[in-house]
Amino acid sequence: MGHTNNSIIINAPYDKVFDISNDINRWKELFDEYKESEIIKREENKITFKLTNQEGQSWQSWRLLFKDKKYCYAEREEPKFPFKYMKLVWLYREIAPNTTEMTWIQHFTMDEKAKFNDSQVEGFINKHSQDNLNRMKEIIEKE
Repeated sequence: MGHTNNSIIINAPYDKVFDISNDINRWKELFDEYKESEIIKREENKITFKLTNQEGQSWQSWRLLFKDKKYCYAEREEPKFPFKYMKLVWLYREIAPNTTEMTWIQHFTMDEKAKFNDSQVEGFINKHSQDNLNRMKEIIEKE
């Protein structure tokens, strides 16, 4: 099983960090690997959405938002390949009135037909997560 855990301190209030980071329509701006992000359905605190990366590959995921508890939980749906499964948890912690720690945790297992194994993908995800957390920090702090 693959596992990653990456955090960043964002100099902004929790509500702002949570709202911007979970605005699926802005993910093509907040993440460098997505060229499209589309909300398919909203039901209470659940969002079903489709992402398309820069190579044109698309997949559907869903996300549960628990703003009052300061976390989100998500899973990749279809197609799951190159993963057998991908589960994500985003945690938020208010350090001070205008300072929020954001942590991304990902659990996954690669499909045996995939080009890369779990530990190789951990390295890719860690690098992308750190890059994207820094990108998100910069965007949120500017607003």
